[in-house]
Amino acid sequence: MASRLLLASASPRRRVLLERVGLEFEGEPSEVDETPPPGMEAEGVAVVLAERKAAAVAALHVNAPLTVIGADTIVALAGDLLGKPRDEADSRRMLEALSGSRHRVVTGVCVIDCSADGGRRSDFERTWVTMRALSPAEIEAYVAGGEWRGKAGGYAIQESADAFVRGIEEGGLDNVIGLPVPLTLRLLAELEKGPAGDSGSLPG
Repeated sequence: MASRLLLASASPRRRVLLERVGLEFEGEPSEVDETPPPGMEAEGVAVVLAERKAAAVAALHVNAPLTVIGADTIVALAGDLLGKPRDEADSRRMLEALSGSRHRVVTGVCVIDCSADGGRRSDFERTWVTMRALSPAEIEAYVAGGEWRGKAGGYAIQESADAFVRGIEEGGLDNVIGLPVPLTLRLLAELEKGPAGDSGSLPG
């Protein structure tokens, strides 16, 4: 595998998660269309968008000795997919919908080796989050505080919204924050030892 790592994201939360496990990397945010493909569940959408992000940055470094990490996080409530709120009204709508719910947070991860004989690996992690019922005043205060900006589902569990959450199941907290670190490390290890090519776990 290539020696240098590039994180195809501007998210400070993802940077912190990678720094905590001692990975040395550089950030290079991707510029891609984040419109979800129609007819897909959250798990498939998260992987496709992670692949788009990683591929967009990898295309700028063809045959370079580096590996790109792309990630995308989506909140799913029943059949609705909740990405990043557009504005305060959108954030308010998302919080009202999530209030009192059990919903899933899905992060897709894609790693691409840009070297001539490199390949790619992709997968996703899913975490179930149970949120307590929120009062209108709590929602208004949270929206006014602005923590929702740039957060899938309009809330940040690592900040004051942790008070909204009753519990998480199956996946990890880092997945809800925006990057499942054990999964990312596994994909990097597979990329290093595996044959060149594509691999992923897109649900059928």
